[in-house]
Amino acid sequence: MDEGIKRIVIAGAGQAGATVAFGLRRGGFGGEIALVGDEVHLPYERPQLSKEMLRPESAGHRSIRTRAEFNEQRIELVLGRRVVAVDVERHQIQLDDGRGLAFDRLVLAGGVSPRQLPGGPHDAAAVRYLRTVEDASGLCADLETGGHVAIVGGGVIGLEVAAAARARGCEVTVIEAADRLMSRSVDDTVSRFLDRAHRGKGVDIRYRVLVTELRDGRYLELSDGSTVAADTVLVGIGVTPNIAGFDALGITDAAGVRVDAYGQTALQGIFATGDIASQKNENGFGRIETWANAQDHALNVARNLLGERVAYESPVWFWSDQGTTNLQVVGNATRGRRIVRGDERGEAFSVFWLGEGDRVTGCASVNMPKDMALARRWVKQGNRVDPHQLAEPGTPLRNCAL
Repeated sequence: MDEGIKRIVIAGAGQAGATVAFGLRRGGFGGEIALVGDEVHLPYERPQLSKEMLRPESAGHRSIRTRAEFNEQRIELVLGRRVVAVDVERHQIQLDDGRGLAFDRLVLAGGVSPRQLPGGPHDAAAVRYLRTVEDASGLCADLETGGHVAIVGGGVIGLEVAAAARARGCEVTVIEAADRLMSRSVDDTVSRFLDRAHRGKGVDIRYRVLVTELRDGRYLELSDGSTVAADTVLVGIGVTPNIAGFDALGITDAAGVRVDAYGQTALQGIFATGDIASQKNENGFGRIETWANAQDHALNVARNLLGERVAYESPVWFWSDQGTTNLQVVGNATRGRRIVRGDERGEAFSVFWLGEGDRVTGCASVNMPKDMALARRWVKQGNRVDPHQLAEPGTPLRNCAL
């Protein structure tokens, strides 16, 4: 590592930021590390907000590390503070309390914020979003009172909350503008399963409609003229990158902070990682909003900060627990030659996607974790398979590789 690098500041104290900090220490960095975050909590992982924290027996959120561990690793925590500006020439960030923090290297890991409902109600007392511990605690309290829960958005967050709400006995309606669930991540085979699974638990799902108004704080009016009872409204329609404070630096695009394969921005000495990073993909650049990317990309950035020259090559992978359903997706699970392994009308199956030369480019598994374990390896290594054997569930999956 460059001996002139004495102080690294990480702007963002979530999973990605904390992972960079501890990765630097494991890699032998002995200089100063400051971790700045706008929340007052110790860094924590966000998947628990729509999973464990909404369960009746939840004991609250879990931090990634204890304060003692941060102290032991000499990682300075600057919590409850926001970065409002970056002075590239002076190598300094400015915080919302007026303080300045100098850096030799800067990592932007500020994540994203929930996308607001366009044109719809914005009453904080009536409409909830799910991004912080406080959001999850408030939603959990709502679910405990029962009543009608209206969820705007049929993506991962919406469906996980729908399952949690039904498990508590709430009446649930999911309102989705598209014509199927999770349309950006999975194909119609998996979408049909999710529709069937949630309807089987009593969830009402409305497609091709938008919310137009919240009436009397109790009813949502939809674009087709219908109404939905709503004691609680949760909006989960995507996110926007937290680029305020450095959007004038010339390193952002529509998705976030653009980085190269090494996590480096266009400005020397400034990196980005986690949900805020706009990374190169097969369609150009975009965010990868997954737990695995926040972990793996952050570790890769730490290696590059330490002086290695290591390109990030991990495929996209995420999981979603929706009641009794475990859905996992790796790679691109919407394009290529589709091979269904198992009964797509049943409760457990996998959809493999093959590219040129019958190489595995993606997979979505429903309650088939062993399939996914092998699929992740195949996608990463670019393995070829025999499509005919792959479609035959009686053939052991490992025997399908060529």
